[in-house]
Amino acid sequence: MLKLMGWKVVLQGDINNLNRCILVVAPHTHNVEYTLGNFAYWSLGKSLKVIIKDTHTKAWYGGIVKGLGGIGIDRSQKNDLINFVAKQFEKDDFSLVITPEGTRSWVPKWRKGFYHMALTAKVPIVLAAGDFNKKIIYLGYTIPYERIASVSFPEIMKEIQEYYVNNNIVPKVPANWNPNFMKNTIEE
Repeated sequence: MLKLMGWKVVLQGDINNLNRCILVVAPHTHNVEYTLGNFAYWSLGKSLKVIIKDTHTKAWYGGIVKGLGGIGIDRSQKNDLINFVAKQFEKDDFSLVITPEGTRSWVPKWRKGFYHMALTAKVPIVLAAGDFNKKIIYLGYTIPYERIASVSFPEIMKEIQEYYVNNNIVPKVPANWNPNFMKNTIEE
C-alpha cells in the first residue's frame, strides 16, 4: 500500500528494537500520519499498540479498534497510566505509539509521559516520523533503556529534538508542528 501511494520506509536502526519499545511519533499534525505509520509497521511484520479513548474500544466498531492495537483508557477517570503501560509490557512484547504533543494542533511543549513510561517499563524509546515532502517514513532511531536510565531528562530531550531537526521532517500540516518543543518541555 505504501509503495502504491509513493511512500517508502527507512529503517534507522535494528529492526528488533521495534519488538518492544515506546514508539515516539512526531510530528503529529493529521490523522493520516497514524494510518501511514500502521502501514509501515505492518510492512515490517511488527506489533503496534496505541492508547485510545475507551469509547472507541467499547463502540460497535471496538473489535476493529482493538484488532488494530487499540488499548482503551477511560480518560474521565484518574489513571496511573505509567504503571498500567509497564504492566502491559510485562504481559506482551509490542511497540506502544505515543504522540507526546498530545494533539494534532500546534503546542509549545511535549508531555513527558513517554519518558516515564520507558523508564518504568524498562524499554527503549524509538523515534518515528513521516516526512510529507520526501514521502519517507523514518523508523528505528533508538535511545536504549540504559541511556534513558543513566542521563538526565534534558539530555534525552535534546537528543530527540536534534533528531527531528536534523532530519528536517515536514509533517502533513506544517503549521501544526513546533520543532522547538524542548525548551518549554524542560522548563515545566
